[in-house]
Amino acid sequence: MRRRGQELEQAILKAAQEELLESGYAGLTMERVAQRAGTNKNALYRRWPNRAALGVAAYAGLAAAGTVVPDTGSLRGDVLALLRAANAHWSSPLGEIVRGLLSAAGDDPELLALLHSRATSGGADLWQVVLRRAGIEVSPRVATVAIGLLRNEFVTRGAPTVPDEVLVEIVDEVYLPLVTGSSQPGG
Repeated sequence: MRRRGQELEQAILKAAQEELLESGYAGLTMERVAQRAGTNKNALYRRWPNRAALGVAAYAGLAAAGTVVPDTGSLRGDVLALLRAANAHWSSPLGEIVRGLLSAAGDDPELLALLHSRATSGGADLWQVVLRRAGIEVSPRVATVAIGLLRNEFVTRGAPTVPDEVLVEIVDEVYLPLVTGSSQPGG
């Protein structure tokens, strides 16, 4: 029986996710994904215009699987939990995938645009939930400053993981003073 619609799309995404986990973005090919999904390349191209779009969609599914909004009882605790989760994610095999996507983006303007749209829309939601719970309303750009600083640590220092004391500095010295207007940790 031939799969169609959502069923086929899910099979393709699952195959692409498996390819990403095994080979990273550099090893992701439309041909291998089609073969693994038991379909043809045309079925992939009808849904995603290119390898970059499929890679981003597959990665988004992998990344979303572990996304949880923390509720530690304090703004500082929630922000540290989000930052620690991001640090763990970027230090994991999934982090290698996103680093591969970012690395390839330098040569692929379409991939860069896709990653930029995902980063600017998806990431802010978690941060704004935590901030709203504390009675703070800020723009998505301000809400994601901490994650931007963490990303900077990975990019500029090439670190496989960022030490916890750096995460605490980001939260206490930059993020909380910015969002609360207070120089005291925890606002």
